[in-house]
Amino acid sequence: MVFSLCVMLFHLANAALLPLVGQKLAAGWPKEATAMMSACIVAAQLVMLPIALLVGRTADTWGRKPLLVTGFAVLPIRAVLYTLSDNSAWLIGVQVLDGVGAGIFGALTPLVIADIMRGTGRYNLAQGAVATVQGIGASLSGLLAGVMVDHFGYTAAFLTLGAAAAIAVIVFAIGMPETANGDGERLDGQPRVLRDRT
Repeated sequence: MVFSLCVMLFHLANAALLPLVGQKLAAGWPKEATAMMSACIVAAQLVMLPIALLVGRTADTWGRKPLLVTGFAVLPIRAVLYTLSDNSAWLIGVQVLDGVGAGIFGALTPLVIADIMRGTGRYNLAQGAVATVQGIGASLSGLLAGVMVDHFGYTAAFLTLGAAAAIAVIVFAIGMPETANGDGERLDGQPRVLRDRT
């Protein structure tokens, strides 16, 4: 439940950030807006791949929680940095941080779900539940950002989304245990059920 709540808050904060940046770029540089938006997407993707590979190699030795705390913490920082300048190079540069958060989050979410559900036979159910709350958070993100921009402007919208991300960091850091247990037990202390695969 804690992980699902944090996932929802993460996507509530994250989903609208790139569209808001696109709107700012389009307002300031209407002729170059499409190219700049593409640059934002490509920059994030170029960072996401090596980050995901690094996370995949270190998740068992470093643990899931410190890596995920880092991934969650990047998001409020990114939201605040967007408010510091309207310069196109700055906005595109800050968008690179999206690749860090997305790389960590994308690589570790299936592992955390597998850790929590190990031995229960409910991995697919849990994955579907997490995907559902992720979709809810992402859909509400655009609504929240749109209302904030209409009534209070871009800075307020970025800071509001950043506040949601900060709440996710705090809740995750306090309420979520490390899930990478190597002692043969589930998080609830019960022995893992080893299923016969023959």
